[in-house]
Amino acid sequence: MSDISFEEEEFTTQFNGRTLLRIVQQVKPYWKWVAGFLLGMAVVSTLDSYFTYLGKQIIDEGILARDRERLIEIVTVYGSLIVMQALGVFVFIYMTGVLGQRVQYDLRKKMFNHLQALSFSYFDRTPVGWIMSRVTSDSERVSELVTWGMLDVTWAVFNIATAAVFMLSINWQLTLIVFLVIPVLVIVAIWFKTRILVQYRKVRKVNSKITGAYNENISGVRVSKALCREEKNLEEFGLLSGEMYRAGFKAAWLSALFFPMVQLISSVAVGSIIVYSGLQVELGLLTIGGIQAFVTYVTFMLWPINEMARVYAEMQRAVASAERIFSLIDAVPDVADEPGAIDPGTIKGDIEFDHVDFYYEPDEPVLQDFNLTVKRGETIALVGPTGGGKSTIVNLVCRFYEPKAGVLRIGGRDYREYSLHAIQSRVGVVLQTPHLFSGTIRENIRYGRLDATDAEVEAAAKVAGAHEFILKLEKGYDEDVGEGGGLLSVGEKQLISLARAVLADPEVFIMDEATSSVDTLTEALVQRGMEAMMQDRTSFIIAHRLSTIKRADRILVIENGRITEMGTHAELLRARGHYYRLYTRQFRDERARAYDPFRATTGAASAAP
Repeated sequence: MSDISFEEEEFTTQFNGRTLLRIVQQVKPYWKWVAGFLLGMAVVSTLDSYFTYLGKQIIDEGILARDRERLIEIVTVYGSLIVMQALGVFVFIYMTGVLGQRVQYDLRKKMFNHLQALSFSYFDRTPVGWIMSRVTSDSERVSELVTWGMLDVTWAVFNIATAAVFMLSINWQLTLIVFLVIPVLVIVAIWFKTRILVQYRKVRKVNSKITGAYNENISGVRVSKALCREEKNLEEFGLLSGEMYRAGFKAAWLSALFFPMVQLISSVAVGSIIVYSGLQVELGLLTIGGIQAFVTYVTFMLWPINEMARVYAEMQRAVASAERIFSLIDAVPDVADEPGAIDPGTIKGDIEFDHVDFYYEPDEPVLQDFNLTVKRGETIALVGPTGGGKSTIVNLVCRFYEPKAGVLRIGGRDYREYSLHAIQSRVGVVLQTPHLFSGTIRENIRYGRLDATDAEVEAAAKVAGAHEFILKLEKGYDEDVGEGGGLLSVGEKQLISLARAVLADPEVFIMDEATSSVDTLTEALVQRGMEAMMQDRTSFIIAHRLSTIKRADRILVIENGRITEMGTHAELLRARGHYYRLYTRQFRDERARAYDPFRATTGAASAAP
């Protein structure tokens, strides 16, 4: 449950001008759209206030005055302006919706593009759930702020401004009473919204963990069921859900208390205005229509203030989301092109580890003073205990990571002088657990070389030993593999993964325990494909089943980040060291499985070194 234990960095929930400026910059390319919806909103808001004033005229100059012609005149103007208002509503809603989608698209595209450039170390320490929350819910929150949030603020500002102008034209004494109430309402709104925001921040933080827990439990459902972990997983998920419930409950309680407080203050203000306006009517300083319009304008002013307080809280939440987004966008790759990095067109040549040190954690060294020279076209096999440094060696060759000390050279040059593309586009990797992408078999094989023809795809599948089983499928190469290749067996996925590497035609070939999870028949097919791939290529094989590396030019036993034994298969057997013990134990287990049906079903576990 690694996602659950991940501690999300704390971001401010207070006003952050720098982050807010960066949010505004996301809208800058679409300033014409912003201007359009602001203009539409201004027209609609102004008309709303004017309609109220027309209502006053209808009562005073039409109904009470019994002036039918004036009434028809005012109603005609009212109806004409309704059409204009409807057009304005369409303009600002349409432009706001489009602007929101474009801003959200831009943010998600920036994050996705940047994720492609980040190093493996970033994904090692960052849960998938955290990243998914940034790309989905956080980007949506920011886009809503710069569109609907901006729209609400514009509506509030224009409503308050236009209402104030019309109120002053009706009765300036009553307008002063309203102005005295506004600061009280603003203080109450900010006090509540700030505290509500704190609880929503807790909800957001727990939500990231819950997203990660969902991802981990769904992707690992087979393991959970096999180990009967359902109850424990439910218990852990319940703790997270309970934490989110408590924070959400406090936020809901404060929100429920806030609105009655606003209503109470507003009602007191409206009541005071009605009482005072009654006196104004008796003195002949205010008309009945004026009272009706004034009460409506008070509502126009008080509720927008509440909306501005809500937008203020939403803005703080969006700023917190934006900080998380920008922390992803600003993340600096641990491995990046050096200034002046080149692509020589090939990386064929000797690969040399020169006094290389490497660690994932500073106090836990993986490689220490590691030295190795691999000749061009040589096949090197790496064996040894788990955690000894085998995968780290090939990860360094791929430049997924870089040495912490020492130098790794390719063709006699420090490989940091080459661009990442120069190296990684010429290295083919087949992993122990192959990953396929949703789509067809043909699309997965072509994944690393999109310009390959169908004939080249099928030729690669033949070399990898995948062609025969593909033809047996109902749709052949157009068969859908499912999410992650879930519709295929592990062995079939491995063969397709190998075909994908064959088609890419790499100069350096790496097999990371590619046969450890397949049956004997599939292993033979993979082995045949491996031998075809390793022709005239520098190759590294991390081996679980030692039968697959007998023909390697050199076999290296890696223990605690060091080479403890090195030689050919025959030489190491004669030396009777660690490799000899490992090989003979596997040999005995294989023979035992051949005569023991039960061991034959559990052989992978018993053969583990």
